[in-house]
Amino acid sequence: MTHELLTIGRISVDIYPNDIGVGLEDVESFGKYLGGSPSNVAVAAARHGRRTGVITRTGDDPFGAYLHRELRRFNVDDSFVTPVAGLQTPATFCAIKPATDEFPLYFYGRFPTAPDLQIKAEELDLDAIRKAGIFWSTVTGLSQEPSRSAHIAAHEARPRTELAEGQFTVLDLDYRPMFWASEEEARAEVAKILPHVTVAIGNDKECAVAVGEGTPDEQADRLLVAGVEIAVVKLGPEGVMAKTRTERVVSAPVPVETLNGLGAGDSFGGAFCHGLLSGWPLAQVLDYANAAGAIVASRLSCADAMPTPDEVTSLLAERGRAVPGTVQLATEGAAL
Repeated sequence: MTHELLTIGRISVDIYPNDIGVGLEDVESFGKYLGGSPSNVAVAAARHGRRTGVITRTGDDPFGAYLHRELRRFNVDDSFVTPVAGLQTPATFCAIKPATDEFPLYFYGRFPTAPDLQIKAEELDLDAIRKAGIFWSTVTGLSQEPSRSAHIAAHEARPRTELAEGQFTVLDLDYRPMFWASEEEARAEVAKILPHVTVAIGNDKECAVAVGEGTPDEQADRLLVAGVEIAVVKLGPEGVMAKTRTERVVSAPVPVETLNGLGAGDSFGGAFCHGLLSGWPLAQVLDYANAAGAIVASRLSCADAMPTPDEVTSLLAERGRAVPGTVQLATEGAAL
């Protein structure tokens, strides 16, 4: 099977409280969900009808078995997900305090290492990576060996004639300081990958780690100079901007009542990939992805909360936004 989207990197069990608005010390019950940004992005794109898969590692334990089951339930290919002996599947706890806009994460089972940081270059199916319509990775995957070398090998396997052939290589600039010794170390590793990337996505802080402080336009321009073809800079309350060498578009925020903002970026990513694969104009891709992210921000979980195309287009219509005219055709034409 040729994947329309193939992601690589972090996977975990998300443990989210059923008690909203209190600290973890006061939570009395939790629910468990599939988690990990690259895995969530694969789930999000699958919800839009795309053939997706994820390259990652779990522990050889019941939580690992749970993640396999959830990936299959969401129609995500798990054939590149294998266990690592001696390591446990990580769990990520979150406190949800929407009134204060606080959603702190607590990572367990990731230090000093995690199974998904044990992905090895020699284990990769480079042919599958080379053929995928979109290959998606994250900065977190560069934080430690052997994952770092595996990510470099995967990126080197991708063709550089991508845009002309409808292929894209995406780097999610998801800088998480707890996984790095310093911002300088992260910037040095990102610099090695950017020449192989056609799309980079990040917020102000993440872009600053990648290419330095500056205005969103300055950061986007530096990403373009580094070799990226589409630079996406999230603007917080001002929406999101995408910039190429010939185009600059901004998508205004889609107002919703936020319950849990953690999965919004992954939903945005999966929908963004769907729009790219559909061949929509960049402005439509951005609006569609923005709406998909807003929907998940209004829900409790991440993977389970990923919206369908009908939900995204309905929200766009309700907010008076343009609805991509090919969305239903693109979705119906995609096989799982």
